[in-house]
Amino acid sequence: MTTLVLQGKTLTHELAEQIAHQYSGQFNWYKHYVTVTHVTGIDAEAMHQLRQQYDFDINLIPEQFDHRAAKLLVTDMDSTLITIECIDEIADFMNLKPEVAAITESAMRGEIDFETSLRKRVSLLKGLDVEVLERVYDERLRLSPGAELMVSTLKQHGFSLALVSGGFTFFTDRLKQRLGLDFAQANKLAEKDGKLTGEVDGDICGAQTKADFLLSCCEKMDISAEQTIAVGDGANDLLMMEPAGLSVAYHAKPKVQQQAATAINHNGLDAILGLLQLEYN
Repeated sequence: MTTLVLQGKTLTHELAEQIAHQYSGQFNWYKHYVTVTHVTGIDAEAMHQLRQQYDFDINLIPEQFDHRAAKLLVTDMDSTLITIECIDEIADFMNLKPEVAAITESAMRGEIDFETSLRKRVSLLKGLDVEVLERVYDERLRLSPGAELMVSTLKQHGFSLALVSGGFTFFTDRLKQRLGLDFAQANKLAEKDGKLTGEVDGDICGAQTKADFLLSCCEKMDISAEQTIAVGDGANDLLMMEPAGLSVAYHAKPKVQQQAATAINHNGLDAILGLLQLEYN
């Protein structure tokens, strides 16, 4: 069954009915989202036109994805689960934020290799006091809108949650504990005598590592990749999205929006609950 999910503050019964009529579907109004079922004649170009026409999120759920069988959500951290890019904020304490942020942005758009970009950015942090990481976490790190609601509701429905990042374990470890997540993986910043060395300790957690992490979580849970939801915003999330049952581009770069199955641009992370057709208070 081909199903559209509509979500957003500007969504009305009239607009939902208009879209349902346009694609010969039947709309069902729920508390936080609308489904339009049995739609016909809708393709990628039609989806693009719909999203240009309306200022709320419209997503076509892949027919092969069974939301009732989903068991695991894997999310990126920077600019996805949280609102900041941690490395940019760390660099701000060295007055290097514009320079580092430009490299971050280029990497997220897929213009430069992620591993190369990360090593280049981390090298600029050499000599910085490790205590700055705690200040970034305490003073600047904020969860994305709807993050806590998404996490708590998914837990109530028996989901496991995983956090994977091209960022740093200093932040993923704290978020894992804070939110009660099941799995986490990221890069470890090397340090010596209380200062950053400008290097990453161990292998880089990049695009392929993220994809491997998702599959590893599936293996630990004894589920298939089709039972997962992968959420991200940058080009280094695309490989992770490929095997997932449902991929979600969250306020993402254009390349990710083009390739992910669904996109959230007008809502917070709690909109993922609508994509899974889960109700909550």
